[in-house]
Amino acid sequence: MIAAKNRGDAMSLKGTNQEFGRPYNRRIVLETIRQHGPIERAEIAKRVGLTVQTVANIIRELEELGLISGERTRKKSRGSPPMSLTLNPQGAYAIGVNVTPRGIEAALVDLAGTIVAAKRIDTSPPAPEESFRAIGKIVDNFRTKTMGRMLLGIGLAMPGPFDVESMSFVGPTTLESWRGIAVTQHLSETTGLPTFVEGDTLAAALGESLYGVGRRVSDFYFLYFAVGLGGSMVRNGEPMRGIYGNAGEIGHVPIVPDGQPCSCGNKGCLERYVSLEAYQRRAPVIGRAAWIAEAAPLLRNAIVAIENLFDPETVVIGGLIDDELLSELAAAAEPLPSSVADRKERSAPRIMRSASGQDAVLRGAASLAFSGALSPRLGQADGSEKDPLFARSRVA
Repeated sequence: MIAAKNRGDAMSLKGTNQEFGRPYNRRIVLETIRQHGPIERAEIAKRVGLTVQTVANIIRELEELGLISGERTRKKSRGSPPMSLTLNPQGAYAIGVNVTPRGIEAALVDLAGTIVAAKRIDTSPPAPEESFRAIGKIVDNFRTKTMGRMLLGIGLAMPGPFDVESMSFVGPTTLESWRGIAVTQHLSETTGLPTFVEGDTLAAALGESLYGVGRRVSDFYFLYFAVGLGGSMVRNGEPMRGIYGNAGEIGHVPIVPDGQPCSCGNKGCLERYVSLEAYQRRAPVIGRAAWIAEAAPLLRNAIVAIENLFDPETVVIGGLIDDELLSELAAAAEPLPSSVADRKERSAPRIMRSASGQDAVLRGAASLAFSGALSPRLGQADGSEKDPLFARSRVA
């Protein structure tokens, strides 16, 4: 598929010979193995622009840490056959946490994106102090399940947008009591782990890029059904954040003229009609089928707008909403009107379901920690910070 080829080209990462570059080079080698494994050392060196000897030294360190494994490939010529390298899924773990107005979910995730353990706490709404205390207990429990392997960090996903007075902590789709809370600081102090905090939509899109549809589609729009509704454009495997990290707040796009009042101060916002909150508010009154009939035309219009604005290869839909309900809603939105995506030579359908289902945001939140440690795109490349991935004190 053309997209797969483009992805490999666009996401190629290059090493550096500068003095500070050692942690960066480790990360790009590990990222390349994650993307392209099984892969041989010579091919890694070619992809990242480092010498074979430099790559060999890095691979030795990665093997010592148990992050990668390899086996000899069969070779007809003389000499030792080359080693084919892959990630060791149990080589390291990260924790993903999703805090919503309905409660807290957490998961221990391995390098392959597999959820090893999970915990849910139903509390509505979750108060900050109680939430950090509960997360601390969950982390302590998850540590016992890592079998002595590295715990790379913890990623927390929460509803956005961030730092917008009229939207961030107002209304039923937000964490109203969390205004002014230094989330990263409290989470880091509570867990003692490298901490990454991001909007739930972007976290879910990142997880989908790493472990789901993104493995074969490089450019897609992730439409995330949470309590509210959000979206994130993934370009070359990387979610677009926006200048303030709030790109993708499609739920607050006014779509119904003079429609229902929204907590943001506008009227007719999309998430007032198409979201988990909208379903749970409206369906008991008008019925499931009637809600689908009400929401489907708006979803259809939103998808066409997304296609015309971003020109993605596909629109991926997923989130916390029930799988069967989401399938019915997506089916009711068909057929889609004409847009720039309406092309005969398409290699992917215009709408695709998330490969992660309702776990997308948990895997995505964990992937924030993985990406912070493994990916030079999201990690530190200037050597100014201690490299948590290779700090031996982190191995416990």
